[in-house]
Amino acid sequence: MQARLYKIYKDKIAAELTDKFGYCNTHQVPVLKKIVVNMGVGEGSQNLEVLEKATEELSMITGQKPVVRRAKKSIANFKIRQGNPVGCKVTLRRDKMYEFLDRLINVALPRVRDFQGIPSNKGFDAGGNYTLGLKDQTIFPEINLDKVKRVQGMDISFVTTAKSRDEVHALLEAFNFPFRRK
Repeated sequence: MQARLYKIYKDKIAAELTDKFGYCNTHQVPVLKKIVVNMGVGEGSQNLEVLEKATEELSMITGQKPVVRRAKKSIANFKIRQGNPVGCKVTLRRDKMYEFLDRLINVALPRVRDFQGIPSNKGFDAGGNYTLGLKDQTIFPEINLDKVKRVQGMDISFVTTAKSRDEVHALLEAFNFPFRRK
């Protein structure tokens, strides 16, 4: 079965973006390629239990098993040795990506306390991508609040085929991404 947001993208959003930016070819229309969810766990190098709990929670949130990321270099000030586990990440594509985006926009972000919207002037890069930082994992309904021992933040990167910040902003806004109004 096709994801709801993908169907909306094909039927409505692609046509809107074509009209707005005046694309001549359907391949010029920006597409969401992947979503990368990254959890940095600095304590993971000393306490593997914290890292295991973070990977378990990330797998519940995304529906996919995370990859444990290891340190590339030793950093004495942070007590990290090369090869020690320092975080975990998941790369979502296709239907799982659109399902995660749907849950993020419609369920998780409205659960943030005193939510005013996401700043629309930060997080964009020159390559046509957008990165969002969340301070805790408990906004996702899959996480059982009674079992959370440590509040853990995460970075969510939206990788697109867009060529500019305006195209990425228009694409995410078409998905009803809750950007803060100026």
